[in-house]
Amino acid sequence: MLTRRHIRVKVMQCIYALTQSKDDSLEKQEKFLKVSIENMYTLYLLMLSLFIELHERAQDQVNLSSKKYLKNTSDSYPNKEKFLGNKLLLQISGNKSLKDELSKRKLNNWYLNEEYIKIIYKEVMESEIYNKYMSNADSTYEEDKKLVIELFREIIAPNEKIYDYFEDDKLTWVDDIPIVNTYLLKQFKKVKESSVPSYFLPPLFKDEDDMVYANRLLTKTLLNNSKLEHEIEGKTPNWDKDRIADIDAILLKMAICELLNFPSIPERVTINEFLEIAKEYSTPKSSIFINGILDKLVREYKEDGKLKKVGRGLL
Repeated sequence: MLTRRHIRVKVMQCIYALTQSKDDSLEKQEKFLKVSIENMYTLYLLMLSLFIELHERAQDQVNLSSKKYLKNTSDSYPNKEKFLGNKLLLQISGNKSLKDELSKRKLNNWYLNEEYIKIIYKEVMESEIYNKYMSNADSTYEEDKKLVIELFREIIAPNEKIYDYFEDDKLTWVDDIPIVNTYLLKQFKKVKESSVPSYFLPPLFKDEDDMVYANRLLTKTLLNNSKLEHEIEGKTPNWDKDRIADIDAILLKMAICELLNFPSIPERVTINEFLEIAKEYSTPKSSIFINGILDKLVREYKEDGKLKKVGRGLL
């Protein structure tokens, strides 16, 4: 789920939090990093569990309407229980492994905040996407999957109330939401009717060394702060800490740290990754500024024999 770029962002957030709080406890920052990364998986599970809640609410509404004599909107469809029979929704809502994981982590957020499910459910029922889907009595697995993808992309993912809820719950989720939504959308696109239950419980890391990389990047950047500042100062004649954006300074230190301490990561990968992060999280000119400094440093390190790279490198 997490790529190396996501991990770099998490480390950046930790270092930024430290600079703002003036707390120099390395142990506390390592713990913050670990919790922040693990919370990303929690966010993924909560997003996915929204579909379980929507399916259950739809079931409740069908049961309720069957006890009434008054006609409701769903009665106009050729198969008013088609949504309940959506094969992908059944795959998710009937996934015991997923439900066990939600129970183990005590993720009952939607049970405690049912109003958000009501909001999403109402938008789904009133959408043209749902109406078009329900207009035909039958559907294939691919058509069922298409419905879930469209509902997620057009109604759930961009929902501002859901976004506000997550933002209020955990501040780090603000940056995690786009990453999790993109990943979940890819999961929906690739899922098959034959996919095993564990498909929806992917590992947090692609490689078991990723958490080691995260901790090492964090600790080496923090412990070598003065040395890294000196490296930057040497390439910026008009160096003024107060005039350089905090994020730019942090990204530069992390990039230099990675160049010098991670021989398996090619220098061009390091530079490109941190430039992309700068474009997203800092000022419009930050990537140009950072690129200029890193290019100078790489040339210097190569001449001095400081830059020792091996292998093909890891993204």
